[in-house]
Amino acid sequence: MPIADTKAPPYYAVIFTSVRTEGDDGYGAMADAMEASASKQPGFLGVESAREAIGITVSYWESLEAIAAWKRDAAHLMAQKLGRERWYEAYKTRICRVERDYDFSRD
Repeated sequence: MPIADTKAPPYYAVIFTSVRTEGDDGYGAMADAMEASASKQPGFLGVESAREAIGITVSYWESLEAIAAWKRDAAHLMAQKLGRERWYEAYKTRICRVERDYDFSRD
């Protein structure tokens, strides 16, 4: 997965950190579907994800309003419910304002 190509700051980051239950039980397919769905939402800027012993997904958004709209999305609400019932032992969500960013790329 490439690094998200975000706009110039300021913008917002939603950091979702999780500890999974055993087995996939449809998790991978739902994660892919949620990424595809989020990418179509107004205000979505990009996403980066690593799924290991601790999963971390960071999504980037233009505004707090865009984040709130995504949280209310019907498919996302269903994924949240299934996550609590099946896929997560624990999770934490953090919402941050990105004030500055910089990058490096070896060409």
